[in-house]
Amino acid sequence: MPHQTGATSPAVRALADAVPTPFWLDDPDRPDARSALVGDETCDLLVVGGGYSGLWTALLAKERDPRRDVVLIEGAEIGWAASGRNGGFCAASLTHGLGNGLARWPDELPRLEELGMHNLDAIEDAVARYGIDCAFERTGEIDIATEPHQIAELEEAARDAARLGLDRHRFLDRDALRAEIDSPTFRAGLWDRDGVAMLNPARLAWGLKRACLGLGVRIYERTRATALASRGAGMAVRTPYGRVFARRVALGTNAFPSLVRRVRPYIVPVYDHALMTEPLTDDQLAAIGWHNRQGLSDTNNHFHYFRITADQRILWGGYDIVYRYGGGVRAEFDHHPATYEKLAQHFFRCFPQLEGLRFSHAWGGAIDTCARFSAFFGTAHTGRVAYAAGYTGLGVGATRFGAEVMLDLLDGERTERTQLEMVRSKPLPFPPEPLRWAGIGITQWSMTRADTHAGRRNLWLKGMDRIGLGFDS
Repeated sequence: MPHQTGATSPAVRALADAVPTPFWLDDPDRPDARSALVGDETCDLLVVGGGYSGLWTALLAKERDPRRDVVLIEGAEIGWAASGRNGGFCAASLTHGLGNGLARWPDELPRLEELGMHNLDAIEDAVARYGIDCAFERTGEIDIATEPHQIAELEEAARDAARLGLDRHRFLDRDALRAEIDSPTFRAGLWDRDGVAMLNPARLAWGLKRACLGLGVRIYERTRATALASRGAGMAVRTPYGRVFARRVALGTNAFPSLVRRVRPYIVPVYDHALMTEPLTDDQLAAIGWHNRQGLSDTNNHFHYFRITADQRILWGGYDIVYRYGGGVRAEFDHHPATYEKLAQHFFRCFPQLEGLRFSHAWGGAIDTCARFSAFFGTAHTGRVAYAAGYTGLGVGATRFGAEVMLDLLDGERTERTQLEMVRSKPLPFPPEPLRWAGIGITQWSMTRADTHAGRRNLWLKGMDRIGLGFDS
């Protein structure tokens, strides 16, 4: 039998009809964009950014004080960027997982876990209260060992969770895991049974938009903020066709360049990519199990995340973390065929019993990563502007908590949230180019090497660990 090259392999042929657009945004129920701002507006609070960060901020601002006059502006359309392109994993963790939380805020972690669970409960409540049709399922997530050394790492994580009193975590040996989801690559798992929900991310954004409008928030789409400046006791934000004068401003721009220039070195936009399969037949579903519909993620440095959708498709994403020199966010960066090919090959290695399945969609988008992998917060212009950024792939849930923090800061309130070390501290900034490019390249190479050498971290990664500088998605 002749050798099959990558270009003719069954995995690559499965990509032949994949539409290069985010599956979640390819929806006949996608709402029309609202008109752009023309002329001048005044308000109590201006929210910049129409993703989860901005939408939660606007919604919570009106819930806290219905009399507050709130305007939200979005440069394109609500939910078109990361909020409509992610995998739909809505996690309770505010710290990018237990391991990262223990390494950075061990004393605060028990309370951060409580606050995170409360935040996830509040999201579930809002989805029900506002009638948001986003296929919300609190199925949990399983972290999966695919290499022998990762089994011990998951066992240690299970012990850490037990020590913190987190009884929602359950260790699964190989047989127990494969009884949940069957793959020949799976060796063990750690199931967080209640701390993660699966949802349709674009429909969550559109539902939040509708809820904001219902509470009186004025939303302008296709209205990019181009400049931010003090004006008397308030702020002025310029847009292409007008201006907004506001007493306070909340910035939810995440991977895009911040209007507060000193924030920019803390953020690196990296590109993540995903594939979506066609719907599985009953026989295909039976071949893999997955009756409890958990979110899944392997525990490599270059990891995959995958989940099943309401209409029985499989989303398969991650692995490559693509950084472009200079860190720009551009539409032409959304697609990376080499990554799609790699993802397709890895998919069928994980689920060989699904050979013949086709991919319907392939897409990518920017993630706002920071050196500590979890959000950071701050103010500018003597407290009249607040920002939250750096969610590093876990913003579906944590942005609601970030919105609460921004509103606390803007209202000048001393709260339990604002007193957290996590909130009061900042990550290390990334170096300027070309050092940034070189450092990210060395880190990527080192992470790949660790994945192929039983998890052993080289001197470069150990040095990064010691100074608290990291790179992830």
